[in-house]
Amino acid sequence: MALQRIVIRGAGELRGEIPISGAKNAALPLIAAGLLTDQTLTLDNLPELADIGSMLGLIEQHGAGIVRGPRHVEITTARIDNTTAPYDIVRKMRASVLVLGPLVARMGEAKVSLPGGCAIGTRPVDLHLKGLEAMGAKIELVDGYVHATAPKGLKGATIRFPFVSVGATENLLMAASLADGETILDNAAREPEIIDLANCLLAMGAEIEGVGTERMVIRGKKWLRGARYSILPDRIETGTYAMAVGVAGGAVELVGARPETLEGVIEVLNRTGVEVTPTPRGMFVKRNGSRVVGVDVMTQPYPGFPTDLQAQLMVLMATAEGAAMITETIFENRFMHVPELARMGANVTVHGASALVRGVKRLKGAPVMATDLRASISLVLAGLAAEGETVVNRIYHLDRGYERVAEKLSAVGAKIERLAD
Repeated sequence: MALQRIVIRGAGELRGEIPISGAKNAALPLIAAGLLTDQTLTLDNLPELADIGSMLGLIEQHGAGIVRGPRHVEITTARIDNTTAPYDIVRKMRASVLVLGPLVARMGEAKVSLPGGCAIGTRPVDLHLKGLEAMGAKIELVDGYVHATAPKGLKGATIRFPFVSVGATENLLMAASLADGETILDNAAREPEIIDLANCLLAMGAEIEGVGTERMVIRGKKWLRGARYSILPDRIETGTYAMAVGVAGGAVELVGARPETLEGVIEVLNRTGVEVTPTPRGMFVKRNGSRVVGVDVMTQPYPGFPTDLQAQLMVLMATAEGAAMITETIFENRFMHVPELARMGANVTVHGASALVRGVKRLKGAPVMATDLRASISLVLAGLAAEGETVVNRIYHLDRGYERVAEKLSAVGAKIERLAD
C-alpha cells in the first residue's frame, strides 16, 4: 500500500457544517459485546475506521458472523469456536483486550495476547485481571498471553477499582452480565461510552443499576438476547473540530454532536474565547476575536477534560494570547507531539507531566511526522493555523480514529488534501 500524507495550506477561516460520526471508543466495546449472545446484535451509526475493521476481524476469528452495511454491522455469534485472541491482531489495537471478559463469561476460558496500540505509556491491564480473579477466574501469564479460565463460570463479586479505568470497567461490566450472582463495580468509570455500553447491555436483557454513576450493580443472567443499538456520536471528534474552529477562526455547526457529553471541554473553550452554543442539530462553534486566550487545563477522568483532547488543546494554546499550562494526569508519554509542533514554531516547554505553552502569533508550515492517533490530528490542526504548507506524514494513525478528516475539513473551507506517494 502506498504511503499517504496530508497536505494543508493554512491560514483560512472555517465556515459551514461538519457531520459527527459514531464514537470509536463506544463502538469497540459494543462490538466485543456481540460475543455475549448467540443472537444477532445490530449496531447502527458505526464509524468507518481502521480500528473498527480490526475489532470486527478479531471477533470474526472467534466465530462471530459479520454482515457490514453502510454505517451499521450485524454480529451473530451463534457459537464461539476459538477462545484465543492472537498477537498479530491484538498488537494493532489496545481495545482488543475487551474480548477477555466476554469470552471468559460465555466460554469459561480466554487466551488473549497482551495488548499493543498507541505508544503512549504502559496502560497496564492488571485491573482487568484482578477483577476477573475476584470473580473466580484463574489467571496465568504465559509467553505474552493472558490465559484466564473459569470452568465453573464466573461468580459475582465486589470489585473496587483503586483508580478509574475505562477499559477495566467495560471488560468487567460485560463479564458480570453473564456471571452467577451480583457484581458491584465501585469507583467505576462514568464516561459516556460506558453508559452507551451499559444501555446496549440493558437492551440485550442485562440487569444493571447505577448506570452513569461510580457504583454499578450488575445481576448476572444465564443468557443475553440480541438487540439493535445506535452508537452515540463521537465526543472526541466533536471536541477536535470545535478546537479546529478555535485554531483557524470562523463559525461551524457540528451536526449530530451531543454537547451534554462535553461540558468540561465546552467550559474550557468558552474561557479561551471560543463560543459554543447548543443547536437543535448539535452545536455551533465560533471564535470570538482574532486570537484565543491562554488557559490552564488539567486532564482528568470524565467529566473532567479528556486526555484524548490534550494534544488538540495544545495547538489551540500555541497561538493564544499569553501562556497556558497543560497538565497530563492520565497517561505518561503523551507529549510526543511537542517536538513536531516545535518544528512549526510552537513555544512549548515540558516539565514532567506539565507543558508550558507560550502563545505565538502564527505557526509556520513544515513537514511533520505523526507518532500516535491524537498527535496526528493535532498536527493537522496546527497546519490550519500555519503560514505556508504543512505536510503530515505517517497518517495511518489518523485512520484509526478519524473518519474522512480531509473531506470533512475541506467541506468547511480548509485547504487540505490527502496524497499517496
